[in-house]
Amino acid sequence: MTELNNLDLSQDPHARRVVKDETVHVEFAAVEGELMSLEGPNRYLPGDALITGSTGDRWVVSRERFDAKYLPADAALVHGVAGAYRNRPAVVLAKQMNEAFSLARSADGDVLRGSAGDWIMQYAPGDYGVVQAARFAKVYRLAD
Repeated sequence: MTELNNLDLSQDPHARRVVKDETVHVEFAAVEGELMSLEGPNRYLPGDALITGSTGDRWVVSRERFDAKYLPADAALVHGVAGAYRNRPAVVLAKQMNEAFSLARSADGDVLRGSAGDWIMQYAPGDYGVVQAARFAKVYRLAD
């Protein structure tokens, strides 16, 4: 397994600019805990978003990042209350890997693992995710 560090997809000629288009179900953590995603552990704090994607995958988004990246899917839903949310369209960098790999979500963050064919997502410098190939095909598209 290849361990990746200090990755910068903006300098990688094999990286692609992509946009996610998905409605997810969100609950907000009442206490500190850990959710085990398919790619590894996701620790969370009270108030963080516990997300279930349209493909059944689960992951955690810090409350600060969630508030900036998601909107209620229904105008009647008050932001910050459990329910359906849509991501705000934003271009991120992605690279499909040809071998198993691991990388930290952020500096000193949870370590995520991917298999050959899975995608590394770079949301911002030092901010990463891993998306399985089948999920990537369903919820991401190439940016214009």
